[in-house]
Amino acid sequence: MMNRSTNYSTRKKLPHEIPGWVRDGERYFITVNAQDRQHNELCSGGRAEALLKSIAAYEALGKWWIHVMVIMPDHVHMIATFTKQHGIKPVISAWKGYQARTLGIRWQSDYFEHRLRNTAEFSEKAHYIRLNPVRKQLVLEWTEWPYLFQRGDWVARLS
Repeated sequence: MMNRSTNYSTRKKLPHEIPGWVRDGERYFITVNAQDRQHNELCSGGRAEALLKSIAAYEALGKWWIHVMVIMPDHVHMIATFTKQHGIKPVISAWKGYQARTLGIRWQSDYFEHRLRNTAEFSEKAHYIRLNPVRKQLVLEWTEWPYLFQRGDWVARLS
C-alpha cells in the first residue's frame, strides 16, 4: 500500500562528484535547463551566441573541454570533459552563475549528467545532441541550426 503522506515534489539532489576510480579525460553528457521551459530564454537577445563564446573562455581556464554543445530555446545539451581538480559540479555551477549574472538567464537549480562509458555511448549522445533542433521542429536539417558547436573528426563518422 502506498503511503499517502509521501511528498513527491521534493527532488533529490544529485551528487555530481567524479568518483576517485574514474580517470581524468572521461566524457559526460550534461543537460542544463532554463527555469522557464515554455519560452525562448536561451536563443534570444544574443544569449545563445554568448553561451557558445563561453566555451572557449572556460577551456582557456582549464575548466572543461567541450566536444559538442547545442543551445536550445529552453535548455543546453553538451558532451564535456572535466578534470578531477576542478570537478563537474563547481564548473557547471560557476558557469550557470556567471551566465545568470551577465545574461539574465534563470536556470533550474540542478542539472543532469551521465558519464559516457564508451565510444558507442559517445556517438549516440553526440547524434542525439545534433538532432535535437530537428526533433523539436526548429529546422529541417541539423546543419541549419546556428547554435551548435562541435569539434573533432568524429563528426564525419556520425554523418
